Amino acid sequence: MFKKLALGAAITGLLMATGCASIVSDSSYPVSINSTPGGANFTIINEAGFDVHSGVTPDTVTLPASDGFFSSASYTVKYQMAGYNEQSFLIKAGMDGWYVGNILVGGLIGWLIVDPATGAMWKLPESAHVTLQPNTAAAPMGGLSIASIDEVPEEMKSQLVRVK
Repeated sequence: MFKKLALGAAITGLLMATGCASIVSDSSYPVSINSTPGGANFTIINEAGFDVHSGVTPDTVTLPASDGFFSSASYTVKYQMAGYNEQSFLIKAGMDGWYVGNILVGGLIGWLIVDPATGAMWKLPESAHVTLQPNTAAAPMGGLSIASIDEVPEEMKSQLVRVK
């Protein structure tokens, strides 16, 4: 009888000393980075303005969901591809549903200390996807192109036609 009581007390103590989200969730999540069309270069920038990852779509990157105690992380993904306009996508962590489980399991310690400290109270979305828009200044050979004079190669400047 004493062993069962001691075991029950130990389990209850462990549950009270941890946060619900810390038990069930992670503090870093894989995020799928995609674009249409694929093959775009991307850079992920954190809130402080630092590049945290770069690559080519499609890719999967694991990012921390927290930016500090009680602070969710957010990232900007910048996509670049020749012939397409640069685009950005905001990845922002939201509240993890398991964090609310502290009301039942983790108590105040999990609610106010463990989950905020570990970052398990936040969750990132599973993917970041953009459809890149073609650059309107790009046209097939022989077609009409609009560009600033600085973008025209010297050997082609003699072929330019002034539009009034």
